[in-house]
Amino acid sequence: MGGLQRFEQRLESMISGAFARTFRSAVQPVEIAAALERELDNNAQILSRDRRLVPNSFHVELSRTDLDRLAPYDSTLVRELSDSLKKHADSQSYVFPGPLKIDFESADDLTTGRFRIRSEAQASVSGTATHTQVSRAHALLEVNGSQHPLQPPGLVIGRGTEADIRINDPGISRRHAEFLITLGSEGADPLIEVHDLGSTNGIRINDRKVPRATLRDGSVVKAGNTTLTVRIVSETESTGWGDV
Repeated sequence: MGGLQRFEQRLESMISGAFARTFRSAVQPVEIAAALERELDNNAQILSRDRRLVPNSFHVELSRTDLDRLAPYDSTLVRELSDSLKKHADSQSYVFPGPLKIDFESADDLTTGRFRIRSEAQASVSGTATHTQVSRAHALLEVNGSQHPLQPPGLVIGRGTEADIRINDPGISRRHAEFLITLGSEGADPLIEVHDLGSTNGIRINDRKVPRATLRDGSVVKAGNTTLTVRIVSETESTGWGDV
């Protein structure tokens, strides 16, 4: 018996067949499971001879009707889909860059029984800043849904433990790049720069590889498979530099 058949039987037995009856004329859970496995296979990137990087963040888009039918079972389905996907990844020597996440969303252009999947490799991110430091910062660096304060003189991003912001992305070097910040005069935006620290894959701004660049609000820096976005916080949103 194949993995997808075992997945379907296990899911049906857990909820006494109610899920299968509900979805008889709509999206079938086994179809979603198979599509997620294909998403891994189609997006695997070679890391080494026996390791390949695959997406770990998935958005399953469904019609509103299918999403409403799914609602009573979504937590069970996410758990079973995650377990099934992890087993497939193990069997193929796939590597997830961070925690596995599966979300369900509605899409107005999809009819009942149709769905699509969006995925990305989203590395886990860790930093040392406190919530208070983030809330009081006048400039922030957004990385995979997390926010990190940019404070003078700056910070280093990388994969190693010595980095101020550690990003578990195999495309990022141990000390990959440094963000430098200089305060401006009162009411003026700070000066923010990014410098490559001799990393293997470099940094990219607007899809162009550069050794350094001056950044402004909304600037996007690509390092490895990770996107980092600069945000300047207005005076009304911040308590000021003196308390950082």
